[in-house]
Amino acid sequence: MEYIDVVIVGAGLSGIGAARHLQEQCPDRSYLVLEGRRRMGGTWDLFRYPGIRSDSDMHTLGYSFRPWRAAKAIADGPSILEYVRDVAVEEGIDRHIRYQHRVVRADWDSRAARWTVTVQRGDRGEEVTLQCNFLLMCSGYYSYEQGYTPEFPGRERFRGPVIHPQHWPRDLDYRDRRVLIIGSGATAMTLGPAMADSAARVTMLQRSPTWVVSRPEKDAVANCLRAILPERWAYALTRWKNVAFQQYVYRRSRTHPEKLKKLLLRGVRRELGPDFDVEKHFTPGYDPWDQRLCLVPDADLFRAIREGRMDVVTDHIETFTEKGVRTRSGQELEADIIITATGLQLVVLGDIDFRVDGEAVDFADTWAYKGLMFSGVPNLIFTFGYINASWTLRADLTARFACRVLNHMRRTGASRCVPRLRDEDRNMVPRPFIDDFSANYMQRVMHRFPRQGDREPWLNTQDYRADRRLLGKAPVDDGVLRFSGPDENEEEQAA
Repeated sequence: MEYIDVVIVGAGLSGIGAARHLQEQCPDRSYLVLEGRRRMGGTWDLFRYPGIRSDSDMHTLGYSFRPWRAAKAIADGPSILEYVRDVAVEEGIDRHIRYQHRVVRADWDSRAARWTVTVQRGDRGEEVTLQCNFLLMCSGYYSYEQGYTPEFPGRERFRGPVIHPQHWPRDLDYRDRRVLIIGSGATAMTLGPAMADSAARVTMLQRSPTWVVSRPEKDAVANCLRAILPERWAYALTRWKNVAFQQYVYRRSRTHPEKLKKLLLRGVRRELGPDFDVEKHFTPGYDPWDQRLCLVPDADLFRAIREGRMDVVTDHIETFTEKGVRTRSGQELEADIIITATGLQLVVLGDIDFRVDGEAVDFADTWAYKGLMFSGVPNLIFTFGYINASWTLRADLTARFACRVLNHMRRTGASRCVPRLRDEDRNMVPRPFIDDFSANYMQRVMHRFPRQGDREPWLNTQDYRADRRLLGKAPVDDGVLRFSGPDENEEEQAA
């Protein structure tokens, strides 16, 4: 059976970044990247809907080791995909990727200190197996097979197409047609202005409003710094500036939510004018960053509304009809095309079947160690980025931590590492893996995710400043992450 030191699952933004860190910091380790789809890029290859773009600036969503060179900081999907592919090719990572290799099962054998990974390969799903010592899970947090769509009464009655953005038809022609977008998140607010350029009319139907902020598509400070400083200096300074600003805004949302509300609403009113009902359509019933803040580049959403190419309806759906949707208030919204921008279907660790020494792992029964490893599960690190900042910031810290662990194992001759609860940890008060975040797409499945505790290192902080210390500076061998060699009894280590 083929053996590789490290298997990375997923060839998206996180997986390519992890591979680059691994080959730079652990050059003695062999590695493979297993990708279930035909192409690299993850999210940025999967989603093809009009206007697809980042909702974070590329100076923080980009890699720490590769400057973002384009003038637009709020980048479109194809540009981000090209950036990921360029990194993979230039770093030689593309030669380590095996496409159409979907991992379905991983079995850990403590005696051999190895994972046996079962993969479905190719169009026919031929099963093959390989072995590795360490697994880096960079498969994201949602199902690539199916987005989330609620059960809408009367859906079968509608005569036109009903489309989820995750499965966008290549040949969809919406020119001069009436489009109804159901949803109020980042996808809906991206689709609306993009489709309004050629559709007859676009209506965004939302059950409740979302906090929205407009930012310039281009970062003037970044472009100025790039003109006068070496590229890497300019990028590092811009990255530091934007990280500091993100963290400042998030902290203000926790300590002074009312002030931030007023600031956000002032911006919306300035864009839409005094006659628009901002209270109804853009004033949520929750505090900013209780759910993710929607970023609007160069106020394109507000411009489309001002110019009459797009409107917003805040109401509940009573039923689909032959011609569109009837709302609970009795309003008839006619449409030729309905887009269900209703979110993602979350899965835990790629929905892979994990077993440790023959016992199935239920991650809901585990505790999250630093938000990236799990009690009782050896040699496994999971990349889960920030929900309140750019995903890649935490993915980068996670990859660096993985390399620190691997290098410590090499230095000490360890072949296994597993987080174990200390005696003082056994009375911890459990909290959700993602806490203080009320978005429905998270709340629907948090019960399936690992628990975090009430003390270090059993925290998933979602705080970049705290994580830089917890993941980047705190000792790897901390008495919780237990290391053992091939001749040591793991049961004794756990005792």
